[in-house]
Amino acid sequence: MIVPDRSADPVRRRIESLGTRLSLPTVFRALGVLEGEHPSARRGAGYDYLDIRPYQPGEEARLIDWKASARAARPMIVDKERESNGNVWLLLDVGREMCGRTPSGERAIDVAANALRMFAVLSLRRSDDLSIVLGDSQSIRRVPFNGGFAKFEHVFDGLLRRRMDRPRDVDALIDYAGKIRNRYSMVVIATDETAWTEEQAHALRLVAQTHPLVVVSVAALNPFLATERFDRIVDARDGRAVPAFLRTPTMAKDVATHREFAATALSRELARTGSTMVRGGSSEAMFNEFITLVSTTLAKSGFPRADVRAPQATGGVA
Repeated sequence: MIVPDRSADPVRRRIESLGTRLSLPTVFRALGVLEGEHPSARRGAGYDYLDIRPYQPGEEARLIDWKASARAARPMIVDKERESNGNVWLLLDVGREMCGRTPSGERAIDVAANALRMFAVLSLRRSDDLSIVLGDSQSIRRVPFNGGFAKFEHVFDGLLRRRMDRPRDVDALIDYAGKIRNRYSMVVIATDETAWTEEQAHALRLVAQTHPLVVVSVAALNPFLATERFDRIVDARDGRAVPAFLRTPTMAKDVATHREFAATALSRELARTGSTMVRGGSSEAMFNEFITLVSTTLAKSGFPRADVRAPQATGGVA
Protein backbone atom coordinates (compact mmCIF):
# COMPACT_ATOMS: atom_id res chain seq x y z
CA MET A 1 0.00 0.00 0.00
CA ILE A 2 1.33 3.47 -0.94
CA VAL A 3 0.83 6.08 1.76
CA PRO A 4 0.17 9.60 0.40
CA ASP A 5 2.91 12.16 1.00
CA ARG A 6 1.68 14.16 3.98
CA SER A 7 3.52 17.28 2.81
CA ALA A 8 1.26 17.32 -0.26
CA ASP A 9 -1.94 16.66 1.70
CA PRO A 10 -3.49 19.93 2.96
CA VAL A 11 -5.87 18.09 5.26
CA ARG A 12 -3.02 16.33 7.04
CA ARG A 13 -1.34 19.68 7.55
CA ARG A 14 -4.57 21.02 9.06
CA ILE A 15 -4.77 18.00 11.36
CA GLU A 16 -1.23 18.63 12.58
CA SER A 17 -1.97 22.28 13.30
CA LEU A 18 -5.19 21.37 15.11
CA GLY A 19 -3.29 19.96 18.07
CA THR A 20 -1.39 23.19 18.63
CA ARG A 21 -4.27 25.60 17.99
CA LEU A 22 -6.59 24.10 20.59
CA SER A 23 -5.85 24.97 24.20
CA LEU A 24 -5.24 22.10 26.61
CA PRO A 25 -8.45 22.80 28.63
CA THR A 26 -10.40 22.72 25.35
CA VAL A 27 -8.90 19.35 24.42
CA PHE A 28 -9.71 17.91 27.84
CA ARG A 29 -13.28 19.16 27.77
CA ALA A 30 -13.96 17.91 24.22
CA LEU A 31 -12.56 14.42 24.83
CA GLY A 32 -14.14 14.27 28.27
CA VAL A 33 -17.63 14.89 26.91
CA LEU A 34 -17.10 12.41 24.05
CA GLU A 35 -16.03 9.82 26.62
CA GLY A 36 -19.06 10.56 28.77
CA GLU A 37 -16.78 11.83 31.55
CA HIS A 38 -16.75 8.45 33.24
CA PRO A 39 -15.74 8.51 36.91
CA SER A 40 -12.53 6.83 38.01
CA ALA A 41 -12.70 3.06 38.19
CA ARG A 42 -10.04 2.79 40.86
CA ARG A 43 -10.88 3.26 44.53
CA GLY A 44 -8.99 6.21 45.92
CA ALA A 45 -7.67 7.39 42.56
CA GLY A 46 -7.01 11.12 42.46
CA TYR A 47 -6.60 13.83 39.86
CA ASP A 48 -3.71 15.58 38.15
CA TYR A 49 -4.21 19.34 38.06
CA LEU A 50 -3.56 20.76 34.61
CA ASP A 51 -4.64 24.39 34.53
CA ILE A 52 -6.46 27.07 36.50
CA ARG A 53 -8.56 29.45 34.46
CA PRO A 54 -11.39 31.97 34.93
CA TYR A 55 -14.94 30.69 35.07
CA GLN A 56 -16.85 31.24 31.81
CA PRO A 57 -20.59 32.14 31.81
CA GLY A 58 -22.64 29.01 31.14
CA GLU A 59 -20.20 26.53 32.74
CA GLU A 60 -21.44 24.31 35.51
CA ALA A 61 -21.08 25.80 39.00
CA ARG A 62 -19.85 22.45 40.36
CA LEU A 63 -16.62 22.94 38.40
CA ILE A 64 -15.67 26.06 40.39
CA ASP A 65 -12.71 25.59 42.74
CA TRP A 66 -13.52 27.75 45.75
CA LYS A 67 -9.99 27.92 47.18
CA ALA A 68 -8.58 29.08 43.87
CA SER A 69 -11.48 31.49 43.51
CA ALA A 70 -10.78 33.00 46.95
CA ARG A 71 -7.13 33.54 46.04
CA ALA A 72 -8.00 35.16 42.71
CA ALA A 73 -10.99 37.11 44.05
CA ARG A 74 -13.13 35.81 41.19
CA PRO A 75 -14.64 32.45 40.18
CA MET A 76 -11.95 30.07 38.93
CA ILE A 77 -12.05 26.59 37.46
CA VAL A 78 -9.30 24.00 37.90
CA ASP A 79 -9.03 21.62 34.95
CA LYS A 80 -8.17 18.13 36.11
CA GLU A 81 -7.12 14.87 34.51
CA ARG A 82 -8.52 11.63 35.81
CA GLU A 83 -5.72 9.17 36.41
CA SER A 84 -7.79 6.22 35.23
CA ASN A 85 -8.60 7.77 31.84
CA GLY A 86 -6.04 8.02 29.07
CA ASN A 87 -6.47 4.95 26.90
CA VAL A 88 -7.77 5.44 23.36
CA TRP A 89 -8.16 2.59 20.90
CA LEU A 90 -8.11 3.34 17.17
CA LEU A 91 -9.51 0.35 15.23
CA LEU A 92 -9.10 0.44 11.44
CA ASP A 93 -10.55 -1.89 8.82
CA VAL A 94 -7.71 -2.74 6.41
CA GLY A 95 -9.61 -5.22 4.25
CA ARG A 96 -9.21 -4.88 0.48
CA GLU A 97 -12.64 -3.28 0.25
CA MET A 98 -11.07 -0.18 1.79
CA CYS A 99 -9.09 0.33 -1.43
CA GLY A 100 -12.35 1.45 -3.03
CA ARG A 101 -12.82 5.08 -3.99
CA THR A 102 -14.85 7.80 -2.34
CA PRO A 103 -16.74 10.62 -4.13
CA SER A 104 -13.62 12.79 -3.78
CA GLY A 105 -11.50 10.24 -5.65
CA GLU A 106 -9.55 9.30 -2.51
CA ARG A 107 -9.38 5.73 -1.33
CA ALA A 108 -11.60 4.90 1.63
CA ILE A 109 -8.56 3.76 3.65
CA ASP A 110 -6.92 7.19 3.27
CA VAL A 111 -10.04 9.05 4.40
CA ALA A 112 -10.49 6.68 7.36
CA ALA A 113 -6.83 7.03 8.34
CA ASN A 114 -7.08 10.82 8.30
CA ALA A 115 -10.16 10.62 10.52
CA LEU A 116 -8.23 8.52 13.04
CA ARG A 117 -5.38 11.03 12.92
CA MET A 118 -7.84 13.69 14.09
CA PHE A 119 -8.69 11.71 17.21
CA ALA A 120 -5.01 10.86 17.72
CA VAL A 121 -3.85 14.48 17.62
CA LEU A 122 -6.23 15.46 20.42
CA SER A 123 -5.62 12.33 22.47
CA LEU A 124 -1.85 12.76 22.30
CA ARG A 125 -2.25 16.42 23.24
CA ARG A 126 -3.79 15.02 26.43
CA SER A 127 -0.84 12.59 26.79
CA ASP A 128 -3.06 9.55 26.35
CA ASP A 129 -1.76 6.08 25.60
CA LEU A 130 -3.00 4.95 22.19
CA SER A 131 -3.53 1.51 20.74
CA ILE A 132 -3.62 1.22 16.96
CA VAL A 133 -5.51 -1.89 15.83
CA LEU A 134 -5.52 -3.04 12.19
CA GLY A 135 -7.84 -5.84 11.16
CA ASP A 136 -8.83 -7.93 8.14
CA SER A 137 -10.08 -11.49 7.68
CA GLN A 138 -6.61 -12.95 8.27
CA SER A 139 -5.49 -11.19 11.43
CA ILE A 140 -5.93 -8.39 13.92
CA ARG A 141 -2.78 -6.57 14.95
CA ARG A 142 -2.45 -4.21 17.88
CA VAL A 143 0.38 -1.66 18.17
CA PRO A 144 0.55 0.22 21.52
CA PHE A 145 1.76 3.80 21.19
CA ASN A 146 2.91 6.57 23.49
CA GLY A 147 4.62 9.75 22.33
CA GLY A 148 4.07 12.87 20.26
CA PHE A 149 2.00 13.29 17.12
CA ALA A 150 5.02 13.47 14.78
CA LYS A 151 6.12 10.06 16.03
CA PHE A 152 2.55 8.78 15.70
CA GLU A 153 2.49 9.88 12.05
CA HIS A 154 5.71 7.98 11.39
CA VAL A 155 4.45 4.80 13.08
CA PHE A 156 0.98 4.98 11.53
CA ASP A 157 2.30 5.60 8.03
CA GLY A 158 4.63 2.63 8.45
CA LEU A 159 1.75 0.38 9.49
CA LEU A 160 -0.27 1.42 6.44
CA ARG A 161 2.50 0.41 4.06
CA ARG A 162 1.08 -3.05 3.62
CA ARG A 163 -0.65 -5.21 1.05
CA MET A 164 -4.40 -5.03 1.34
CA ASP A 165 -5.44 -8.20 -0.45
CA ARG A 166 -7.53 -9.89 2.24
CA PRO A 167 -11.29 -9.41 2.68
CA ARG A 168 -12.48 -7.32 5.59
CA ASP A 169 -13.85 -8.75 8.84
CA VAL A 170 -15.66 -5.96 10.67
CA ASP A 171 -17.37 -8.50 12.94
CA ALA A 172 -13.95 -9.50 14.31
CA LEU A 173 -13.02 -5.84 14.90
CA ILE A 174 -16.25 -5.21 16.81
CA ASP A 175 -15.72 -8.39 18.85
CA TYR A 176 -12.18 -7.23 19.62
CA ALA A 177 -13.52 -3.86 20.81
CA GLY A 178 -15.96 -5.58 23.14
CA LYS A 179 -13.11 -7.45 24.83
CA ILE A 180 -11.07 -4.35 25.73
CA ARG A 181 -10.80 -4.57 29.50
CA ASN A 182 -10.66 -0.93 30.49
CA ARG A 183 -14.30 0.11 30.37
CA TYR A 184 -13.38 3.78 30.30
CA SER A 185 -11.16 3.58 27.23
CA MET A 186 -12.58 5.40 24.21
CA VAL A 187 -12.94 3.18 21.16
CA VAL A 188 -12.94 4.59 17.62
CA ILE A 189 -13.83 2.15 14.83
CA ALA A 190 -13.24 3.20 11.20
CA THR A 191 -14.49 1.51 8.04
CA ASP A 192 -16.61 2.46 5.03
CA GLU A 193 -20.39 2.69 4.97
CA THR A 194 -20.86 -0.45 2.87
CA ALA A 195 -19.59 -2.61 5.73
CA TRP A 196 -22.44 -2.03 8.17
CA THR A 197 -25.32 -4.46 8.66
CA GLU A 198 -28.18 -4.56 11.16
CA GLU A 199 -26.37 -7.28 13.11
CA GLN A 200 -23.24 -5.16 13.35
CA ALA A 201 -25.27 -2.15 14.48
CA HIS A 202 -26.60 -4.30 17.33
CA ALA A 203 -23.08 -5.47 18.18
CA LEU A 204 -21.89 -1.85 18.26
CA ARG A 205 -24.66 -1.05 20.69
CA LEU A 206 -23.31 -3.73 23.04
CA VAL A 207 -19.80 -2.23 22.80
CA ALA A 208 -21.25 1.19 23.55
CA GLN A 209 -22.73 -0.13 26.79
CA THR A 210 -19.23 -0.74 28.14
CA HIS A 211 -17.03 1.81 26.32
CA PRO A 212 -17.26 5.36 24.99
CA LEU A 213 -17.65 4.69 21.26
CA VAL A 214 -17.15 6.71 18.07
CA VAL A 215 -17.82 5.21 14.64
CA VAL A 216 -16.04 6.64 11.58
CA SER A 217 -18.06 5.75 8.48
CA VAL A 218 -16.48 6.66 5.14
CA ALA A 219 -18.98 7.41 2.38
CA ALA A 220 -18.14 5.24 -0.63
CA LEU A 221 -18.40 6.17 -4.29
CA ASN A 222 -21.77 5.23 -5.79
CA PRO A 223 -20.81 2.48 -8.30
CA PHE A 224 -23.74 3.26 -10.59
CA LEU A 225 -23.15 7.01 -10.82
CA ALA A 226 -22.23 7.97 -14.38
CA THR A 227 -19.80 10.89 -14.35
CA GLU A 228 -16.97 12.09 -16.58
CA ARG A 229 -14.57 11.99 -13.62
CA PHE A 230 -15.08 8.25 -13.09
CA ASP A 231 -15.43 6.75 -16.54
CA ARG A 232 -14.55 3.29 -15.20
CA ILE A 233 -15.46 2.00 -11.74
CA VAL A 234 -13.99 -1.19 -10.31
CA ASP A 235 -15.49 -3.20 -7.45
CA ALA A 236 -12.87 -3.20 -4.68
CA ARG A 237 -14.00 -6.62 -3.49
CA ASP A 238 -13.09 -8.56 -6.64
CA GLY A 239 -11.45 -6.07 -9.00
CA ARG A 240 -14.18 -6.37 -11.61
CA ALA A 241 -15.36 -3.33 -13.54
CA VAL A 242 -18.99 -2.28 -13.07
CA PRO A 243 -20.75 -2.75 -16.46
CA ALA A 244 -21.53 0.55 -18.17
CA PHE A 245 -25.14 -0.42 -18.88
CA LEU A 246 -25.82 -0.66 -15.12
CA ARG A 247 -24.62 2.88 -14.46
CA THR A 248 -27.94 4.62 -14.86
CA PRO A 249 -29.58 7.47 -12.91
CA THR A 250 -32.23 5.11 -11.57
CA MET A 251 -29.72 2.61 -10.21
CA ALA A 252 -27.56 5.38 -8.77
CA LYS A 253 -30.56 6.98 -7.04
CA ASP A 254 -31.63 3.67 -5.51
CA VAL A 255 -28.15 3.06 -4.08
CA ALA A 256 -27.89 6.62 -2.75
CA THR A 257 -31.29 6.39 -1.07
CA HIS A 258 -30.45 3.06 0.54
CA ARG A 259 -27.10 4.31 1.84
CA GLU A 260 -28.61 7.47 3.32
CA PHE A 261 -31.32 5.41 5.02
CA ALA A 262 -28.73 2.98 6.43
CA ALA A 263 -26.47 5.82 7.63
CA THR A 264 -29.37 7.57 9.37
CA ALA A 265 -30.47 4.33 11.03
CA LEU A 266 -26.95 3.61 12.30
CA SER A 267 -26.52 7.16 13.57
CA ARG A 268 -29.78 6.96 15.51
CA GLU A 269 -28.87 3.55 16.91
CA LEU A 270 -25.56 4.91 18.18
CA ALA A 271 -27.18 8.06 19.58
CA ARG A 272 -29.44 5.92 21.77
CA THR A 273 -26.36 4.70 23.61
CA GLY A 274 -24.67 8.09 23.77
CA SER A 275 -22.25 7.17 20.98
CA THR A 276 -21.27 9.22 17.96
CA MET A 277 -20.88 8.69 14.23
CA VAL A 278 -18.62 10.80 12.00
CA ARG A 279 -19.34 10.38 8.28
CA GLY A 280 -17.79 11.90 5.18
CA GLY A 281 -16.85 11.11 1.60
CA SER A 282 -13.50 12.89 1.63
CA SER A 283 -10.74 13.87 4.04
CA GLU A 284 -11.94 17.46 3.75
CA ALA A 285 -15.52 16.54 4.62
CA MET A 286 -14.37 14.29 7.46
CA PHE A 287 -12.24 17.11 8.89
CA ASN A 288 -15.19 19.51 8.78
CA GLU A 289 -17.44 16.92 10.43
CA PHE A 290 -14.84 16.43 13.16
CA ILE A 291 -14.58 20.17 13.80
CA THR A 292 -18.39 20.38 13.96
CA LEU A 293 -18.47 17.46 16.40
CA VAL A 294 -15.89 19.06 18.70
CA SER A 295 -17.52 22.48 18.47
CA THR A 296 -21.00 21.10 19.23
CA THR A 297 -19.64 18.98 22.05
CA LEU A 298 -17.99 21.99 23.68
CA ALA A 299 -21.06 24.16 23.20
CA LYS A 300 -23.22 21.60 24.99
CA SER A 301 -20.83 21.64 27.94
CA GLY A 302 -20.79 25.44 28.13
CA PHE A 303 -17.32 25.90 26.65
CA PRO A 304 -16.70 28.84 24.27
CA ARG A 305 -17.44 27.73 20.69
CA ALA A 306 -14.90 30.16 19.24
CA ASP A 307 -12.09 28.14 20.80
CA VAL A 308 -12.35 25.45 18.11
CA ARG A 309 -12.19 27.39 14.91
CA ALA A 310 -10.74 25.19 12.20
CA PRO A 311 -7.38 26.05 10.70
CA GLN A 312 -7.79 27.39 7.17
CA ALA A 313 -6.93 25.14 4.27
CA THR A 314 -4.03 25.99 2.03
CA GLY A 315 -5.38 23.99 -0.88
CA GLY A 316 -8.09 21.61 -2.01
CA VAL A 317 -8.31 17.86 -1.74
CA ALA A 318 -8.16 16.00 -4.99
